[in-house]
Amino acid sequence: MKNISLIIALAIGLFSCSKNSEKADGYGNFEATEVTVSAEANGKIEFLDIQEGDLVEPKKQVGLIDTIQLYLTKQQLLASKNTVSSKSANVLSQKSVLLQQLKTVKLEKERIRGMYDENAATKRQVDEIDGKVTVIEAQVNAVGTQNAPIISDLKSIDVQIEKINDQIQKSKIVNPIQGTILSKYAESGEVTAFGKPLYKIANISDMTLRIFVSETQLPQIKIGQEVAIKIDAVNEMKSFKGTISWIASQAEFTPKIIQTKEERINLVYAVKVKVKNDGSLKIGMPAEMWIK
Repeated sequence: MKNISLIIALAIGLFSCSKNSEKADGYGNFEATEVTVSAEANGKIEFLDIQEGDLVEPKKQVGLIDTIQLYLTKQQLLASKNTVSSKSANVLSQKSVLLQQLKTVKLEKERIRGMYDENAATKRQVDEIDGKVTVIEAQVNAVGTQNAPIISDLKSIDVQIEKINDQIQKSKIVNPIQGTILSKYAESGEVTAFGKPLYKIANISDMTLRIFVSETQLPQIKIGQEVAIKIDAVNEMKSFKGTISWIASQAEFTPKIIQTKEERINLVYAVKVKVKNDGSLKIGMPAEMWIK
């Protein structure tokens, strides 16, 4: 009886040693693409409607930087544009009158030339009407020249208005991607400046596990291959399905914090594994990859 108990104990011990001696095929930490949203305008933050942990949709306006000064500048430019436009309208009105006069004089010119051909008008009358046509044409050209700088001023004002519109648009704080707010750096009522960080966001619904494998493990993996990912849990390790999305083309020295399956190998290859997050995976969390 004692011999049977001894055999069972040895068998359990050998099984336990064998199980504990198993090592994962790769070790690493979870990461996600983090985006730091910064201010694109200067001024007081009117509102910033986000909190850490919020899930925010892309292209959603989450805040606004004061635009009063920009609005007043735009109104001033619009008033200037109206003034300049009125000048242009006056010039165009003068040109219209001159063109009408020119049309009338040209008709008179044709009539007098017809009479001259029939010896019913003198050469002096022909010369006088030709002179009138020349004078009015010169006046039309002069008025057109006066309108050119006015048109240029109008275009310049339009460009300035577009610039103000762009600045007003950039005063709106618009969320760039769908994700979860990781950190919030500013609050409503604070004064911010161009380039100052407002908050950090990352899409953590799909996490990336960055691991390192040895050269001898490369033949066992390929892009698109499904692998098992495990993280520490209370009683046993929790498993996830992962898909290899990237394999480095060049080797690098083993990072100090990474353990490999074969410790004697100093050069390893970085591998990225996409994992669907059920809410339990966090940025920086360690994990293991199992090929089989």
